[in-house]
Amino acid sequence: MVAAGVKEKLAARFGEEGFQLVEGAGEPFIRLPVERLREAVSFLRDDAELRFDSLLIVTGVDYPDHIDVVYHLRSYPNKATLALKVSVPREGGAVPSIADIHPAADWHERETFDMLGVRFEGHPNLRRILLAEDWDGHPLRKDYEAPDEYHGIRNW
Repeated sequence: MVAAGVKEKLAARFGEEGFQLVEGAGEPFIRLPVERLREAVSFLRDDAELRFDSLLIVTGVDYPDHIDVVYHLRSYPNKATLALKVSVPREGGAVPSIADIHPAADWHERETFDMLGVRFEGHPNLRRILLAEDWDGHPLRKDYEAPDEYHGIRNW
């Protein structure tokens, strides 16, 4: 299993604390502390054996008490994929940007910001990408209420 082996390499490099392999229904993933994200992603990309050199997507999942930010990485040389998750508070949650490590994260982080309201610290151009700059709220949050009208355009 890819995730188990990667988790062991991460634990050997950074220590066990905070790195958790989660298995069960669906794809296994590695949960890690948000403050270790950048160094873990860099290590996964640069390690000669692992070579997770491609970011497929960054997205998020809204829960009642937190938001998970999910990263899907791909190692084309090893024909392997890996999912990483970090958790942030629903209000004021922030994750360090990895756009300088994986340039594809630029747009993915902007979309996650736009739809869920997660801030990506250090992002070179964090602004809405799908909705207008003056849009109120973040549509993928479970408590989001769509407006009846936007600039005179009715929703029905």
